[in-house]
Amino acid sequence: MLQSSTYLLVNFFAVIICFIASFDKRVQFYKYFGIFLISSTIVAIPFIAWDVWFTDMGVWWFNTDYTTGLIIAGLPIEEWMFFYCIPFACIFTYYCLDRFFDLSWANVFNNVIVFITTIVCVVAALLYHDKIYTFVTALVTLGAILYLHFIAKRDWLGQASFVFIILMIPFFLVNGVLTGSGIETPIVNYNSQHFLNVRMLTVPIEDAVYGYSQFMLNVYFFTLLKKKYSDKKEIKSALTE
Repeated sequence: MLQSSTYLLVNFFAVIICFIASFDKRVQFYKYFGIFLISSTIVAIPFIAWDVWFTDMGVWWFNTDYTTGLIIAGLPIEEWMFFYCIPFACIFTYYCLDRFFDLSWANVFNNVIVFITTIVCVVAALLYHDKIYTFVTALVTLGAILYLHFIAKRDWLGQASFVFIILMIPFFLVNGVLTGSGIETPIVNYNSQHFLNVRMLTVPIEDAVYGYSQFMLNVYFFTLLKKKYSDKKEIKSALTE
């Protein structure tokens, strides 16, 4: 019974502390639950479609011994929850660090981040175009960073990247369990023909890059909608005065 709840518990423990802390009067992140739900759904839709596609192709698959058995579109229900639980913890962390600390110093590295990301992703896509996980991850990450920098003109790439580095600690804990750390067999299994098979402990390096692009897009849509919400409140407040 406990084994079949493993993936469910991974999601639960990834989000529970952040969820409780959201109601702290100094944080009050609960006010943005609706905004988070909308922004995370915008990001989740293409990433879930990607997940369904790769699962159907056999790029990766799930050990249902560690899930409750409810499957939707080929994915365990826990995998669907993953696209909300993990972004919630990440966005909550970003929100708190941005609220209580001045991270603007990291934005001096914006151009460096874009340059390095572009070079690495282009080289990876060209050299490993035959490995679909590596290839698609490189293209998605490249597209996300170029869009955020040159089209959306976001000036927080440095501080968001710094927060992601901090988040790598819980990332290894969560993804480590999913990829086999501390359990008999992995929850998520990968076809070695479709990725570099370079792992950080048990975590494929592509997972970290995948997580980076997902995180940056979640930050983008959350901050975008949060600003629009704040602007509307200010306008409404000014009209009622």
